[in-house]
Amino acid sequence: MYSRTEHDSMGEIQVPSKAYWGAQTQRSFENFTRSAEKMPLPIIQALAIVKKASAVANAKLGRLDQKRKDVISIVCDEILSGKLNSHFPLIVWQTGSGTQTNMNVNEVIANRGNVLAGGKLLHPNDHVNMSQSSNDTFPAAMHIAAVKEITGHLFPALDAGKDVLGRLMDENVDIIKTGRTHLQDAVPITFGQEISGWHEMLDHDKDCIAEAMTKLHRLALGGTAVGTGLNAPKGFAEEAAEEIARLTGQPFITSPNKFHALTSQAAMSFAHGALKALAADMMKIANDIRWLASGPRCGLGEIFIPENEPGSSIMPGKVNPTQCEALAMAAVQVMGNDAAIGFAASQGNFELNVFLPVIAYNFLQSVNLLSETFSFFTKKCLDGIRPNIEKMNENLAKSLMLVTALNPHTGYDNAAKIAKNAHEKNITLKESAVSLGILTPEEYDKYIVPSEMV
Repeated sequence: MYSRTEHDSMGEIQVPSKAYWGAQTQRSFENFTRSAEKMPLPIIQALAIVKKASAVANAKLGRLDQKRKDVISIVCDEILSGKLNSHFPLIVWQTGSGTQTNMNVNEVIANRGNVLAGGKLLHPNDHVNMSQSSNDTFPAAMHIAAVKEITGHLFPALDAGKDVLGRLMDENVDIIKTGRTHLQDAVPITFGQEISGWHEMLDHDKDCIAEAMTKLHRLALGGTAVGTGLNAPKGFAEEAAEEIARLTGQPFITSPNKFHALTSQAAMSFAHGALKALAADMMKIANDIRWLASGPRCGLGEIFIPENEPGSSIMPGKVNPTQCEALAMAAVQVMGNDAAIGFAASQGNFELNVFLPVIAYNFLQSVNLLSETFSFFTKKCLDGIRPNIEKMNENLAKSLMLVTALNPHTGYDNAAKIAKNAHEKNITLKESAVSLGILTPEEYDKYIVPSEMV
C-alpha cells in the first residue's frame, strides 16, 4: 500500500496515500484494538453537523473567512451524504473523550477541503476545530445523533406499529375472550381491549422518550475544554446551536451550564431509561403474542400469527414465533445497554466524563435495535394477526372466572363454592350452581352474560 508522510505534534507518521485522515487518526488506528465496533456513523455525521455549524458561527463572528467556511461546509455535506464513510476507521474503544474521532473528522474535512481548494487552505485544528474542543464537540454530537436517530427511525417505527394495532383494535372490538392474570383464568375481556393495552404502551412510551429528548436538546458546544469557553468568542455557543437547530430541524439550544454539560451524562442516561421502558413493553407485547399463539393444538391457540419460515431442523412442519423471539432478544440487549450506560454515566471525574464513546455506542445500538426489530415485527407479525374465534369461545365457555358476575347476586362465598365445585367435578358453572341449589337455570342465564362483563 502506498503511503504519505503526515505530521502532528508528536512527529512524522505514515498514512495510506488515498486516506483523507491524518496523523492523529493514524496513531489511534495503530494504538488500539481492531475490534468490530466502529464508531457509529450517526456520531460521525453529527460531528459533521457540529463542524458545519461551528464554521458558520465563526464566520458570523468574524473569526473565519468566507472561503474556508464554504469549503468546510461542502465537505461536511459530503460526510452527511455518506460519500466519505470509508475515511472514518476508528473504533469505539479509544480515548474516553472521543478526541481521536473528533480529530478524525477534523482531519478528513481539512484534507478533503484542501483537495477541493487545490492547496493548503484548511488546518484541522486551527480552522475546522476553531472555537471548539473534543470535550464539547463530542458530547454535543452524542445529543444530536441521539435525537436524529430517535426522530428519524424509532418514532416512525412506533407510529407504523400503532397504526396496525389501531386497525386490530377496531376489527376485534366485539370479540370476547378470557382475560388472564397471574397466568390464570380471569374475567372476560374483548380482544380489542387487550390490543388497546399494547397500543397505549407504544403511545405512552413515545411520549416518555419525547419528554426525555428535551434534555438532549441542550448542547455542550461552546464550553471548549473544561466548560469556561476558553478560545471561543462571545456568542459562539448561541450562534452554533441556532445553526444546528436550523440544519437538523430540531429545537437544539446551548446548554445554560457548560460545566454540567461536559461532565454529566444524565441526559443520555435518562433518555435511555425511556428506551429501556419501551424495550420492557415491547418484551411484554412479544410475550403476550407468542403465548396467545402457542400451539397450534396443545397451547392457548387463541390467535393465528404469520408463518414465516420452518421452525425446526428435526421436527417437520413446526413453525415458531420467530419475530416475537427476535424482538424479545433485542429488548434484552437494550436492558443490558442501559446498565452499561448507567455505569458509564457515573464516571464523570471533575470537569469531564471520559466514557463517552461507550455511552454513544450503546445508546445508538439501542435505538437501532428497537427501530429495526420492531419494524420487522410490525410487518411480519402484527400486521398478520388473526383471532381464532372458535378457540376463544371454547376457552370463554370453560372459564370458571365467569362466576365473578355472580358476586352481587349470591355473595362471594357462594360464588366461590360454585366455582370450586365446578372445578372439582369437571362440570360447568351452570351445572354447579343448579346442583348446589344456589341458582335456578334461568337465574344463572340472567346473571352470566359475558358481553355485559367487558
